[in-house]
Amino acid sequence: MPHLPQRMFDLVNDLDSYPRFLPNCHAMEVRTQPDGSRLAKMTIRFGPVTQSYTSRVTANATDMTIAADAKDGPFAYLFSKWSFSPEGSGTRVRFDVDFKISNRLIAAVAEPAFELKQTEIIEAFAIEADRRFG
Repeated sequence: MPHLPQRMFDLVNDLDSYPRFLPNCHAMEVRTQPDGSRLAKMTIRFGPVTQSYTSRVTANATDMTIAADAKDGPFAYLFSKWSFSPEGSGTRVRFDVDFKISNRLIAAVAEPAFELKQTEIIEAFAIEADRRFG
């Protein structure tokens, strides 16, 4: 991405702003924990279906990583990690996700579509970065 790593890190770390630009993100509630991590309750909406889940989010400014581990909701597990590294005059952004949905019926529909959603998420952050940083 054509933006500095610190800017991209700060954008992804700005959890409260997600409902303004992230597709299907309807609401976000963030509570900082004593250890510096945050509990982030995201409410997502797909058509008539609304679902919330809470993740423990840990941002490491030194390593330029942001990791999330779902603690409840429809997932048997969900781990994600963002990493940001300099590349030319911009940033190489990496977004890795590993998850499994608990409900087999929902999983049969949602899991195959998630790769497309992952691309949509990255594109939403790229558009928001261009809007914020020019």
